[in-house]
This record gives sequence, C-alpha cells and structure tokens, in this order.
Amino acid sequence: MEPALHLDTVDGVATVRITNPTKRNAMTTDMWRALPGLLAKCAAEEAVRVLVLTGEGDTFCAGADITTLTEGAETSRDLAVAAEEALAAFPKPTVAAVRGHCVGGGCQLAAACDLRFAAEGASFGITPARLGIVYAASSTRRLVELVGPATAKYLLFSAELIDTDRALRTGLVDEVWPRDALDKRVAEFARVLASRSQLTQAAAKEFAAGARPDQDAERLAYWAEQARDSGDTAEGVAAFLERRAPRFGWTVGSSSAGRADSSPSGA
Repeated sequence: MEPALHLDTVDGVATVRITNPTKRNAMTTDMWRALPGLLAKCAAEEAVRVLVLTGEGDTFCAGADITTLTEGAETSRDLAVAAEEALAAFPKPTVAAVRGHCVGGGCQLAAACDLRFAAEGASFGITPARLGIVYAASSTRRLVELVGPATAKYLLFSAELIDTDRALRTGLVDEVWPRDALDKRVAEFARVLASRSQLTQAAAKEFAAGARPDQDAERLAYWAEQARDSGDTAEGVAAFLERRAPRFGWTVGSSSAGRADSSPSGA
C-alpha cells in the first residue's frame, strides 16, 4: 500500500486515515504537504461537521518518515508545523483516534486536534531530542497549553514514551478505551458532535484558542448576532420544549466567521 492520506465521509463525519503501514504510518514529505489541502477541502464541505484523524491498522503515526526527508530537517519541521497549524485551525470539531504508537510528528498532529481518544496500550512521545532537532516554538506552546510545562518538559527533554495511564492523567488524552471498543466510541461521540450546534462549537473553538482579551466583547457580540440572525438559539429552545432533535441551520462558512481578520490568528 502506497503512503497516502485517505479520506472517507459518512453521515457528516470526515475520517482522514494516515496510511503508511510498512513504516508504522510515518508521514512522508508528500503526506505532510497534502494534509493542509485535504483539510481545506473538508472545511469547505457543508456536509462535513466533524473530522476524525486516525491511522491505518494498529498504530496512529510513528512521526516523520526519515527516509523521505531529503530536503533537510528544517524543511521537514516547517512542513510538519504547517500541517499542524492547518489542523489546529480547522473550523469544526476534530478528534484524534489513537492506537499503537503516537510519536514525534504523530503526537504533534494529535495535539493539534481538539480531542484525543486512545486505545489501551497506546504510547505517546515527542522525540526531537533523539535527533538534535529544535522543536518549533508554536508546537512547544501548544504542548504546554495541553499538558502543562512539567509534562511538556519531560516529553521534550527525554524523548521517552509514556503510556495511556500517564497520558490520561496529564491531559494528553481525554478518554482511554479497550482496543476493540475505540472505533465504536469514536463513531458514537462523532455522531454526538455532528448533532450539536456548529455555531456554539465554532464560537467555543475561537474563544478556547485565546483571542486577545480586548476583543472579547466585540467577538461575543458578533457571535450573539450570528445566533440571532441564524435563528439557531430560537430553534434550540423550541426543540428542547418540544422534546425533539433540533434542526440547526448555521454552518461554518455561512457567514463571515471564517474570514482571516475575525479569527484569533488574524488578530
């Protein structure tokens, strides 16, 4: 099987599968380059409400495929960071479904997802210290925000792997499941996310990313206006009172919410 990223979309859930089984799903240079475009395609699809990132078979991703890094370590790092940032900026909920090794660039991608569900026996590590590579500043900050400075330093200084118990305890993963139950749980939870208000999710994702405090009032007013104009708040309340599933109309891209100057990164 040739190294590639495979995309399947079913019932509003887009699944991107990292596929390079002979190298434990390590990311080749071409795969790093392809990921931002694939994510942009999913973001533009109104039918896509949730994105799941996983690996083919029994492992998530063992990092970068060193044999393909013919353009130098810095170029490889830049490609990985670009892919990571594209994943972090994806405007809809993202879930990493992790089994087996989640190491190096694989852990970098998992950390860029909103949530991480793991199978028992998975292992996590960030390994640039084994190769003398400087881990990117943006990736380091994201890791610190996720697990705290002590655990981030442990991972980066030692390049040692940690198990699911420690990953769960430190906040690197959100849930741990038996290997044969992971796919069912992720599919279940993705359906829950797909049924919820995209407007609420998009606003929460923006605020969680840390917009400047001086913009909080302006952005809150913006999202309140979106809620009023879309009718989603009224629909949610009506559905609750009528004991039925809500039919939310607001979608990512249905307003100016996705324009660069309205996001924290464009501030």
